[in-house]
Amino acid sequence: MAEKAATLFFYVKITEVTIMKRPLAYITAAWSGDEYEDTEQAARYCRAVYEAGFSPICPLLYLPLFLNDAIPEEHKNGIDMGRDLLRRAHVLVVCGRGVSEDVKNDIAVAARLGITATTLEGILTVKGQGRAKPCD
Repeated sequence: MAEKAATLFFYVKITEVTIMKRPLAYITAAWSGDEYEDTEQAARYCRAVYEAGFSPICPLLYLPLFLNDAIPEEHKNGIDMGRDLLRRAHVLVVCGRGVSEDVKNDIAVAARLGITATTLEGILTVKGQGRAKPCD
């Protein structure tokens, strides 16, 4: 009997871990290179994605806190960590108007992994479809 209870507990724990209330959304954009401007813009993108019902992931907001991009090994490690986070995401959200090489790479990785890529505008448009429209 104890074995059945342990098996049931194990099953319930796995189910709890795999079910997410908010799917992970990896945020990418053609960043300007200005640390403060990029951080503020990334926070705005993350807020919009959060309000659309996702859990935003944006390496730009936390990797620079402990990695020094000027050190080649740390730069590479930052890229690798970002890719690991992208692999865990349910959707890639391309924000902003420009498309840089980094954004193209993120899109290519997402395509290779079968992760849906969309734009922030696309997510916000879909979110708005469920709202009641005023009568004409």
